[in-house]
Amino acid sequence: MKTPRMSYFESEDVLHLVISDEAEAGSAELSPNVTAELNDRGELIGIEILQASTYMRDSLLDSAQVKLLGLANSARQG
Repeated sequence: MKTPRMSYFESEDVLHLVISDEAEAGSAELSPNVTAELNDRGELIGIEILQASTYMRDSLLDSAQVKLLGLANSARQG
């Protein structure tokens, strides 16, 4: 596979990113509800996010807060 694919399974609230169509030989938990899928050489072939809507919301809010704080600090110093 040349292009990564992303699928969202709404009824389970699972987001799955496929990087390679290779068989999964193992996995590693990156954080709660985020799992890296690995091939038999230990290379990343996919990522699965459980409770994806909550994870994405929280990640976006955290990122936005950091950017807004940086902008506010820049405005105060400028």
